[in-house]
Amino acid sequence: SEVSTGSSVFQTVCPGRIRAKSIAPDANESSTRPSATGSSAGHGGPPRAGTVSWRTRQGIKRLIDVIASGIGLVLILPLLVVVGILVKLDSRGPVFYPWRVVGFRGLRFTGYKIRTMVADADERKMELQHLNQMSGPVFKIQGDPRVTRVGRLLRQFSIDELPQLWSVFAGDMSLVGPRPLSPTEFVSATAEQRRKLSIKPGITCIWQAYGRIEGLAG
Repeated sequence: SEVSTGSSVFQTVCPGRIRAKSIAPDANESSTRPSATGSSAGHGGPPRAGTVSWRTRQGIKRLIDVIASGIGLVLILPLLVVVGILVKLDSRGPVFYPWRVVGFRGLRFTGYKIRTMVADADERKMELQHLNQMSGPVFKIQGDPRVTRVGRLLRQFSIDELPQLWSVFAGDMSLVGPRPLSPTEFVSATAEQRRKLSIKPGITCIWQAYGRIEGLAG
């Protein structure tokens, strides 16, 4: 689902070029950049990172990501054209939503989703903050009034997530992995919550699949 962050907030919390440096609480960039075995920001790599077997498995996983996402992007192109027309007819605003997030080892990147909310969704987030149903830094409410008619349909079948295949192809994400954090979520997250950034974020994970199953069952 679309997480609203706002470009101004992103630049305030994470200034500078995207993916240029790791986000860490210390101003000394060289001493706080996450390593393969640990990080002051609480999102270093797993203990086995750096071993030959680990690097081999990561290489195979990356190969699968590139092949699968490349094929997927070609196959979904006609669908994206149709969906893009529907989005433009349903509400004003761009077809794609720039998803500015913090990923693997605190590196910032911009991914893209199909826009499922009204154009001023970011500005309306604060007035809906009291309805947040998630604990921790994540913002999510059921029946979000900012979601458009076409957006509800796209979310029901996760069609809005399809452009993230480009992030997988580019190497910012993987097909399977934890969800990345928005800059504001990263700042308010605990060290324990940031540990999920020790591996590359993914389009889907077990909790998202579980939530999807629960939604269909309900």
